[in-house]
Amino acid sequence: MISSWRKRRAGKRAGKEQARNENGEMELTIPRDFRCPISLDLMKDPVTLSSGITYDRPNIEKWIEAGNFTCPLTNRVLRSLEPIPNHIIRKKIQDWCVENRSHGIERIPTPRVPVSSMEVSEILSKIDVACKKQDGAGCRDLVAKVKSLAKESERNKRCIVSNGIGNVLSEAFAAFSMAAFDENVSVLEEILSALVIMFPLDGEAKGFLGSASAMHCLIWFLSSGDLSRRRNAVLALKELVSSMEDQRKILNQLSEMEGAVEALWKLIKNPICSTSTKASLTIIYHMITSYGNEKQVGSKLVNLGIVPLLLEMLVDAERGMCEKALGVLDGIFDTEQGREMACNNALTMPVLVKKILRVSNMATEFSVSILWKLCKNEKKEDGGVLIEALQVGAFQKLLLLLQLGCVEKTKDRVSDLLKMLNPYRSKIECVDPIDHFKGLKRPF
Repeated sequence: MISSWRKRRAGKRAGKEQARNENGEMELTIPRDFRCPISLDLMKDPVTLSSGITYDRPNIEKWIEAGNFTCPLTNRVLRSLEPIPNHIIRKKIQDWCVENRSHGIERIPTPRVPVSSMEVSEILSKIDVACKKQDGAGCRDLVAKVKSLAKESERNKRCIVSNGIGNVLSEAFAAFSMAAFDENVSVLEEILSALVIMFPLDGEAKGFLGSASAMHCLIWFLSSGDLSRRRNAVLALKELVSSMEDQRKILNQLSEMEGAVEALWKLIKNPICSTSTKASLTIIYHMITSYGNEKQVGSKLVNLGIVPLLLEMLVDAERGMCEKALGVLDGIFDTEQGREMACNNALTMPVLVKKILRVSNMATEFSVSILWKLCKNEKKEDGGVLIEALQVGAFQKLLLLLQLGCVEKTKDRVSDLLKMLNPYRSKIECVDPIDHFKGLKRPF
């Protein structure tokens, strides 16, 4: 009798003790009720479904968003897809974390309750009313609240976007931009900063943002000294010009606005961040390749000094920046003025030849296109850029590209380049391109 009692007591004590690992150290075991049935990890935001089973919110929301309408554990059809926060389990988990902080367990923070569609709709209605009343201060506070909610979690952001925030904010921006900028600068700035978080926008929202008054406001922000305004403005313009709907109309508006091209160029010359620089290059690329006045814009950019600026950038640019800079140069070199400036720059040939087969297929295609334009339009009797291209190993690179394969248009241009370069091969000794690049930085 005493023996059996001792055995039961020993068994209970052993069950309460923590397991030891191979090194004899205490190994902490997470209680089963604190684990999410999907991930088997400690729950940080426990929620209960209509089936009565508790899951971690991010995991069960992914399950529901994937189109599942059953409980993962019981396979029962869910009466409601809205999970309910389980405060009792969450409090127990927090207490357990505090008790085991000596094992390096950090207490999980109390999660915020996600925003609901009803709450979002209510806020958007208030923004609409404030906009109609031209209540700048009220609208600014409401937009700031929406932006704060969107930043709290991806779930909040998806809920806010799905309720049409893009249209409401774009319409509000267009409405407040019709008045004097100085009077509404704070509300316009707040709306714009919230808009860039909600990209991409649909066609209706872009229609409001592409209005004449809104476009003038964006250019005004782009030309201002405030870095945040300039960044948000260029991102908004990129969102507009990247759309095929009314693209030509927007590009025409942009090119005709005073100070627009200069402001975009300044963002490249004095970069704020890589995102804004890439956005500026993307807008310029569309301006010089997608509508009728590309030569006028290209000429203006050449006079500002964009050719040497981009060539220097290409020396140590990362892939995305490199592709966009080469794309802009390819458009710029459709103008005689642009080609002339490139031919007089010592970096042109070394940089272009180096980018072939070193960055990406897109960068290679742009580099070959630029070489083809420069060599085809060379008029000097001594060979000019053709000799320079040979000196930095262009012939060998182009032969290799032809052997490896490329798109048909690029292949035709490579063949043309080889024919143009071949007559000058006997007149000059091609140097090792590696030696030629010793003075340049190597990004790859």
